[in-house]
Amino acid sequence: MCLGIPMKILKIENDRAIVTAGQIRRSIAINMLDRVNLGDYVIVHAGFAIEKIDPKKAEETLRMLEEIQ
Repeated sequence: MCLGIPMKILKIENDRAIVTAGQIRRSIAINMLDRVNLGDYVIVHAGFAIEKIDPKKAEETLRMLEEIQ
């Protein structure tokens, strides 16, 4: 089973972005999406942003993930 994680975009450099979720920071590819901006939440799977997500939905999902850890 694969899992996509909502992560917030902190920095954008060309076709890559630095994203965060909790204490985790990663560099990911954003070239699969049109127009992402600083502060946007994206679903990250295998190092790629695959979908933009509503901030409230992203924060709710991250809260649920924290609860099950």
